[in-house]
Amino acid sequence: MCQNHSSSPDDTSHLPRRNFLKLVGAAAFGLSFADRALAAEPALPRPQNAITPDAALARLIKGNERYVAGVAKRQDFSTDRQAMTTAQNPFAGVLSCADSRVAPEYTFDAGRGDLFVCRVAGNFAEPSSIANFEYGLAVLGVPLILVLGHQNCGAVSSTISAVKEGTEFPGHIPTLIDAIRPAVETSMKESGDLLDNSIKNNVLRNVEALKTASPLLDKAVKAGTLRIVGGIYDLDTGEVKILS
Repeated sequence: MCQNHSSSPDDTSHLPRRNFLKLVGAAAFGLSFADRALAAEPALPRPQNAITPDAALARLIKGNERYVAGVAKRQDFSTDRQAMTTAQNPFAGVLSCADSRVAPEYTFDAGRGDLFVCRVAGNFAEPSSIANFEYGLAVLGVPLILVLGHQNCGAVSSTISAVKEGTEFPGHIPTLIDAIRPAVETSMKESGDLLDNSIKNNVLRNVEALKTASPLLDKAVKAGTLRIVGGIYDLDTGEVKILS
C-alpha cells in the first residue's frame, strides 16, 4: 500500500532508527510481546520463541531438567542458520557469571538464537548490561530475564576476602569487588554460610536492580510484559534453583 508523504526535513520515516524508536515506545508503554513482534521487521526467525514471560521461565526450567538428566536435545544448527542471518528473537535474557563452568545455553538446553546472554564475573547489573537488556526488550522482544549466580562463585569469594581481611587485588579487579560488596556486607549480618548467603543476596540485589531500571525495564515489569527472576546454579548437580 503506497501513501504520499511530504518531503519536509523532519520526515525520517525511511530511517531504520524509526523502527527502533517505535519498539522502544512499545516497550515503555507496556505493549504485549505479540504487538512488538508484529511491528518488528523482518519476520521472526524462531516463532516458537514468541511466548509469555511465564512460559519462557517454564521453558528454561524444562531445559535445565533435561540438562541435569543428561538427555539434552540434539541441535541441528543448519536448519535455521539462514533465517537468523537477518534477525533474532530469543525467548529469554540471562545475566550470568563469566565462570567457565556455567554456560547458559548448555544449562538450559537451549538452541542458537534462544538466549540473549550477558556475562560478567559476579553476575551484576552494570550500566552496559542494563543497556543490553533494554535492547533485548525493546528491539528483540525478550519477555524474561534471569540473573544466574552459581555455587562457589570465585568473584563473590574474593569479595568476602576483601571485605573481611582487606585483601587487595590488582588491575581493574576492584571494580568487581565494589559491585559485589553490598551483598557481602548484608550477608555478614545473617546467620548461615557467608559465601552461600552472599551469592544469594548478590543475585537478589541484581534482580531488583534490573526490575527498577528506568525508563524501559521497570515499566515493562509493571505492565507484565517482562519478568525478571533470579537463580543459582549448583555445580555438583547442574540444577538451577529459581529464587524469585
